[in-house]
Amino acid sequence: MNLGTRKLLDRSFTAVGIGSIVIMALALMVVLVPIVTNGLGAVFFTGTVEHRKMLLSEFNRGDSRELEREIASSDRYRAKVYEILAGFESEMAAMTPERQDEYRPKYGQVKTAVQALLGPLPGDPEPMLTRFKYGQTRWEKAGEKLHDLLYETKWDNSDPNAMSKEYFANRSESFAGTSLVKLFPYVRENMSNMLLPEFTVYWGFITDSSVDSHIFGGIWPEIQGTFFLAVGAMLFAFPLGVVAAVYFTEYAKSGFFNSMLRSANSTLAGVPSIVFGMFGLAFFINTLKVSESKSVIAGSLTLAIMILPTIIRAAEEAILAVPKTYREASLSLGSTKWNTIATVILPAALPGILTGGVISLGRAAGETAPIIFTAAVSVGSAIGLADVFSSPTPALSWNIYNLASEHEAAAQIRHVQYGMVLALVSIVLLLNLSAIVLRARISKKLKG
Repeated sequence: MNLGTRKLLDRSFTAVGIGSIVIMALALMVVLVPIVTNGLGAVFFTGTVEHRKMLLSEFNRGDSRELEREIASSDRYRAKVYEILAGFESEMAAMTPERQDEYRPKYGQVKTAVQALLGPLPGDPEPMLTRFKYGQTRWEKAGEKLHDLLYETKWDNSDPNAMSKEYFANRSESFAGTSLVKLFPYVRENMSNMLLPEFTVYWGFITDSSVDSHIFGGIWPEIQGTFFLAVGAMLFAFPLGVVAAVYFTEYAKSGFFNSMLRSANSTLAGVPSIVFGMFGLAFFINTLKVSESKSVIAGSLTLAIMILPTIIRAAEEAILAVPKTYREASLSLGSTKWNTIATVILPAALPGILTGGVISLGRAAGETAPIIFTAAVSVGSAIGLADVFSSPTPALSWNIYNLASEHEAAAQIRHVQYGMVLALVSIVLLLNLSAIVLRARISKKLKG
């Protein structure tokens, strides 16, 4: 191969490498930008007076006097809405039965839309669920509910050769000639006065517990549960992994038994995570009975087995990377093999061992399948250390899936879903960053 061809190939490989890095960075941006922007929307948003009502009522947080002033201001504009509704109900009572049957379902939709926007109407019974006690707490959601009030969804089936097309018709046209027609422009023009939007910084999203299945409140129990499960897994897996790595590198001899152990470790690393969840349920809960049902301890043990191969491999590689001269120098001074391992080899390999441990900790924090059957619940309060042996816990990974796929109001709590994703990604990134910083500091200290 001549020099010109070699240079061309070198430049081609360099271009391909740079291009791959750029594509990966762009792909990462495509994924992370929506997560960050929408996730921050769970903390920073335009809140309404209904949000401030909810905070004072559910969390006893806020200025009650200022809130009373805001409620009085809001009620002055809402009174006109209630007056229009009452007037139309009186008007409808005087109609013929046929016209009443025509207007009743349409008016029911209007009334439901107003309740969703502003909360319970005067004279309504006290709602059982918290979600129905308040109107829209977020300004952008109020805009969606306003659209539902002003327009009704219809479908165009005029073309038999094409699929039905959705379109929106002014709801006011259905009430032409009645007193209710005045409602729609009034609500559109005065919605800001009725809901009093203002920029809100809601740190309670991180520190509060959820209310009414995450319709309101925060995600603290999920953050705490994730921490308990991940740290618990490390307490079991890290010492076992390091001991196993020491055995493989310093004591194990070639043979059938050693080959079987290495094969088992490699196989364990390739087992699907859902299998670990089923194993944890069958072994730790049903056989060993570490708890009567789901619990943090059962989930931590299951996660420990799952991350154990990663810790063993990382620790093994770190130990093998220690120069042989370290061992030889220690042994030549009369030190025993175990003393050499404990005082020379393991301290020198510590940066790599800790890096593998922290990365495994991040993986344990982000796993979902192993904790479905062993530790996680959809909704629950924060637990204490004394409860880890008997109580299950919410966790970010499981609740993200649950809220996005199974929650009855999934479309209404997108900000909660994105906020949980951002919290989980931030935790994992911080763990990985801490591994890098810790490794750098320990390496610098050892060299010094």
